[in-house]
Amino acid sequence: MSKKILIVDDEVHIKMLLEQTLEELEDDYDVELFTASDGEEGLEFIRRERPDLVFLDIMMPKMNGYEVCRIVMEDAEYSNIKIILLTAKGQEVDRKQGLELGARMYMTKPFDPDEILKVSKELLEL
Repeated sequence: MSKKILIVDDEVHIKMLLEQTLEELEDDYDVELFTASDGEEGLEFIRRERPDLVFLDIMMPKMNGYEVCRIVMEDAEYSNIKIILLTAKGQEVDRKQGLELGARMYMTKPFDPDEILKVSKELLEL
């Protein structure tokens, strides 16, 4: 059964860069990549498709990444979904808040594509 990765970010170039980084997993490990442009769209996708891994921006329109993370992690039905907050917010207080909400990792932009690939493989157990 294939694994699903969701990228939720309102910046088109970030989504494209993440997709390019992760497309190797599509070819080598039967991973499907999906994108959403804001928090509401991301949350709807999570509820409908139950991705295995979510790269979630924090500063987005409609619903921010903290809200999405909190809603997903508070629902035991989705507790197996792994969330990585990927954001430009680099303050320790922001990182602490994200991890307290249940995110598995907190990574800052700009990101290292090799690190994204490595972390994805680890969390998806590929």
